[in-house]
Formats: sequence, C-alpha cells, structure tokens
Amino acid sequence: MAATFEYAQLIEAIGDAVVVADVKGAITLWNPAAERMFGFTRDEAMGQSLDLIIPQRLQQRHWDGYQKTMETGTTRYGHDLLRVPAVHKDGRALSIAFTVALLFSEQHEVTGIAAVIRDETERFQEERSLRKRLAEFEAKADKPA
Repeated sequence: MAATFEYAQLIEAIGDAVVVADVKGAITLWNPAAERMFGFTRDEAMGQSLDLIIPQRLQQRHWDGYQKTMETGTTRYGHDLLRVPAVHKDGRALSIAFTVALLFSEQHEVTGIAAVIRDETERFQEERSLRKRLAEFEAKADKPA
C-alpha cells in the first residue's frame, strides 16, 4: 500500500508529463506536468482521445501503430527516446520527446500504455536556428571571392 502512495506522489510531483491511455487510446492518467505542458486540465483530458495532443496530419499514422501495438503487446519503441510534434490546447505546435511503456494485466493482456514526456520545443527551435546559420556560413564560405 505504501508503494502505491509513493508512486502516486511521484507522478504528481515529477517535472515531466506522465500520460497513460487505455487500449482504445482514451486518457486515464494526466499529471500536473501534462497540464502545464499541453494546457488541458486533468478534467478536460481524462477520458479524451490522445488526439487531444496529436497534430491532425499525424493522427492516422499514430493510430495505425497504436492499434498494432495494442493487438500484439509489443512496441518497437520500448527503450527509445521518441521525438515528435504535438499540439498545445491553444493550437501552437510543440516538439516533445518521450519514452513509452506498455501496461499489462495479471493475465498479461495489454491494458494500455504510459508515456513520460518532456517539452523540447525551445531546444528544437535553437537547433533549427543553429543549423540554418551553419548552412548560411557554409554557403558564404563556398562562394568565390
């Protein structure tokens, strides 16, 4: 019992967003960091589809992979850090990085998926700006004097 309380306390206090969804993709856990990151309150997010934070252009691809993962009980992203676009409540684009873990019942049936998510929008924009500046400098260096 104490361990459950410690886990709940950790989920509430951790600086990264923790989002859990059931096998159909409905949100079943949304911590305070997810509220700060995506702009949706826990009440607004709970029970909603993950489409809440997935850019529309990527939704079909996401759901194709999600359904396959739920059916097979395996994910090819088990320990990989994934970097993808996301959407804030106000419509602005986010760049997020996250890891996922499948959740299983005692009968080893998939019950959902958990994601630990970090907002990397600022870092992504800085890297893009640096790449652009580097390309400009390289173009200048390649021009004959």
